Amino acid sequence: MVFTEEDRIAIKFLRQNKGYGAKRLLKEFASKNWKVGSLNKLLKKIDSTGSIARRPGSGRRRSARTAEKVDQVGDLVQSQDDHPQTHKSQRQIARRLNISQRTVGRIIRNDLHLKCLKRRRATALTENNKRDRYQRAKELLKKYPASLVSFIVFTDEKMFTVARPKNSQNDRVYAMMGTVKKNMPSGRLLRTRPTFSKTVMVSVGISHLGRTGIHFIEPGVKIDGKYYREVLLMQKLLPDIRGLSPDFVFQQDSAPAHRARETVDLLSKETPEFIPPSLWPPNSPDLNPVDYSIWQVVQDRVYQETIENVDQLKQRIVKVWDDMDQTVIDSAVSQWRKRLHMCVRCDGDYFEHQF
Repeated sequence: MVFTEEDRIAIKFLRQNKGYGAKRLLKEFASKNWKVGSLNKLLKKIDSTGSIARRPGSGRRRSARTAEKVDQVGDLVQSQDDHPQTHKSQRQIARRLNISQRTVGRIIRNDLHLKCLKRRRATALTENNKRDRYQRAKELLKKYPASLVSFIVFTDEKMFTVARPKNSQNDRVYAMMGTVKKNMPSGRLLRTRPTFSKTVMVSVGISHLGRTGIHFIEPGVKIDGKYYREVLLMQKLLPDIRGLSPDFVFQQDSAPAHRARETVDLLSKETPEFIPPSLWPPNSPDLNPVDYSIWQVVQDRVYQETIENVDQLKQRIVKVWDDMDQTVIDSAVSQWRKRLHMCVRCDGDYFEHQF
């Protein structure tokens, strides 16, 4: 209950000169809607101190969300926009400005009306890349309407490591209060990994027609044009794809081995149709369903268990691939034309942040 200054003066006068108690005051000032508890508290203060003034430091604490602090938080939280890699966390800002982290959060939300967005990795694009992406995406949309997308087999290769990919953002350890960090066992605080983690490269193809098997490239093998044509294409990918359907459109990215003249000649003879390097947009993992969707699904599932060696890694990859539902692949392929449209709408520039 908050009393006005006039209320306090009147209550003090009646208490000290006429001895009014809480019940009598409520009766005399029925229209005020005072509360008995609040009156008793004020009367007790008058009796003990003879004053109605607030004690120094009493009442609600002064807010730290001053105009100056709001401006300072705004400058620090948005510093990375003009100076990459200078972003300050809310905790760092709180320490620097000597205010609480909760206050920083309130300033960001309520005063600055900002929200945090996570940056994503993307392939660097030159102006020539953007121009080619724009033009070739338009050509692909024209050449492959929705009715023909089902026949396109998208292919790609990826390197997997025995060591699990790490995201250290939330990798934390809790210890009892008073624990000295240097006295803790090193195994609890240090995350170790092999200096050179062993790797496995795999190649796959996907489409609405189905998927190929997982094809491993042996360690140390250089994937040059000859190996790509004679082993990966002729012995592995193409036989699998023909098993899905005799009618298909073969897709590959613009890696050097893929755009070699001998490779283009081979695909011209061995496939009903293929998307040539001159038609596929450059630097465009965001336009290949294997790259923008399937590899992430496989990686997330593979590393749900600890991998000890290359053989175990291969077993995990095969199991995850075999267990993957076709609906996951269908969903990824179904985004393809939508992504081409977005690429055209953005004049060949980045568009994945719009998803």
